[in-house]
Amino acid sequence: QKKEDLIAACENAFLYYDGTPRALVPDNLKATVTKASRYEAILNPEFAAFAEHYGVVVYPARGYKPRDKALVENAVKLTYKDIYTKLEGLECADLAFLNLAIRSALEMHNNGLLTGRNYSRREYFQDVEREELGPLNPIRYEVKKQVIVTVNRYGHARLGEDMHYYSVPYTYMGKKVKLSYNADRVNIYYSNMLIASHKRSRVAHQFTTLSEHQPAQHRFISEWTPEKLICQAAEIHPDVESYIKKVLVKKQYPDLAHKCCSGILAFARKVGIDRLIAACRLADSIGKYNYLIIEEILHKKLDQIEPDIQTEELPSHDNIRGKDYYQ
Repeated sequence: QKKEDLIAACENAFLYYDGTPRALVPDNLKATVTKASRYEAILNPEFAAFAEHYGVVVYPARGYKPRDKALVENAVKLTYKDIYTKLEGLECADLAFLNLAIRSALEMHNNGLLTGRNYSRREYFQDVEREELGPLNPIRYEVKKQVIVTVNRYGHARLGEDMHYYSVPYTYMGKKVKLSYNADRVNIYYSNMLIASHKRSRVAHQFTTLSEHQPAQHRFISEWTPEKLICQAAEIHPDVESYIKKVLVKKQYPDLAHKCCSGILAFARKVGIDRLIAACRLADSIGKYNYLIIEEILHKKLDQIEPDIQTEELPSHDNIRGKDYYQ
């Protein structure tokens, strides 16, 4: 049972009651209690934040003391017995259909008269228990996950769940930071101080970068786009354009991609367009997409070596042994 599941279940209960109790009395499961204690338990930080959001006190039951929550234990037995028997043999197409069936059986359970009483559980709740509930926070609680990572030498912190990189001010390179994130945003903290906030992206192996996070000498990167590099390559030759596109796919970090592609395109001025085209074709044929392979090809003049093309068949002669020779 994950803490996210337990928090969602408790929150759904608050919404169903349209109010909050004064205290929650959970078992000492890991989703609620990090370290059990007879006197003062250490709560799971996420569950504690959830309780604080709704203004509820968490009072864990003592270990091996089921009487601390005897009323709840008994209610669970009655509810399970009454609802489960109504669902036995029911075929459900999906979870939503099952939840709908459970909700219907739950309403029957709550609206039925209590044994030996002239009122139902719902009537007792409305007349007696509701006034004991606290107000319900109109803002739903958002479960946030947290992870500690090290900022890489390019000034980005990686969120491993999405394999996406987020920038932080360059002064934090090499520092350990905490990523706190939900479905929409990623906040980055250093020593409990917020240093960056980004809209969450689930595009793997890509970078979300704010120009103000980069040192001044690197901010020029924000002024270029892959389209500009591709356009420059297309002006040289379609084969160079195709090669640059593949380099951009391989070099996912923007700074490295810009330097690599700019260096390749600069060879057009240094060695000439024809040699650059030939080098790109050769590198593409062997599946290598980087600046160093182009530099090596041009330095060793491999682009000027004509490939050996053998068009004639080998001549037959008497020294060739046929299959009958080995029988």
